[in-house]
Amino acid sequence: MNGLDARVPGISPDRPFRGRVTTFGALSWSGFRRYATYRQATIAGSFTNTVFGFLRCYVLLAVAAGAAGGRAAGYDAEQLATFVWVGQGLLTVVSLWGWTELADRIRSGDVAADLLRPVHPVIGYLAPDLGRAAHAMIFRFLPPLTVGALFFDLYAPSRWFTVPLFALSVLLAVIGSFGLRFLVNATAYWLHDARGPITLWVLSAGVLAGLYFPLRFLPDWLAVTLWVGTPFPGLLQTPADVLVERDPAPVQAALVALQALWAAALLGLAAVVQRRAEKRLVAQGG
Repeated sequence: MNGLDARVPGISPDRPFRGRVTTFGALSWSGFRRYATYRQATIAGSFTNTVFGFLRCYVLLAVAAGAAGGRAAGYDAEQLATFVWVGQGLLTVVSLWGWTELADRIRSGDVAADLLRPVHPVIGYLAPDLGRAAHAMIFRFLPPLTVGALFFDLYAPSRWFTVPLFALSVLLAVIGSFGLRFLVNATAYWLHDARGPITLWVLSAGVLAGLYFPLRFLPDWLAVTLWVGTPFPGLLQTPADVLVERDPAPVQAALVALQALWAAALLGLAAVVQRRAEKRLVAQGG
């Protein structure tokens, strides 16, 4: 393929773990390279996210200015500005919407080819998605955040472990988002046309994840219910709160631990749904 090695290493029976790691890395790299080809879309997307960043930032700064003591729901002006620009950058990294590949392949019947591959379908989609997220972290997260730092006073973390914890939180957010997107797309196994669930996901994900406003603005009982009872705050709200150090260090760690629990649960549920779907396909003779 134009001089590029497009082979994916197989899993050797002699070194199965090494083979799985190598295959996972190759699939992740393929996801990175795939999205690296969409240069114009990357530039246009970064520009759009930056424009909306200005709009959201001025709105939340106005809220902080009108709040008592210049703090709204525990955020000062610098923390709110950072919250906005981090959210705008992470929007594409986490990828709340726009992914319908699995549903499309189920509808067309091409998903049958995925079942013949030596890689589990969940892993086969997760690895390229992590590569996509790595590309977005460089080309979709950093540009809006840089623009925000040029025009606004952003919050600089004061704890040495905040940045590594933020990196881990972003990784868990990507995995959690993938699990949710996989489950929404997998409804096509039963509905054949998953546009309804996907539309519902698009309409609700941004609000419940804290994209449009910090969930701390909600009543305490509702915010806690969303955090404990749903995985949505872990997609955007938790990484942003970790970076702006909205909470004490133990609470920061607890929020990331909750993210990890939800990410593991969603991946496990995705595997269960996929297994049940495969039985359904066999029952139908597919």
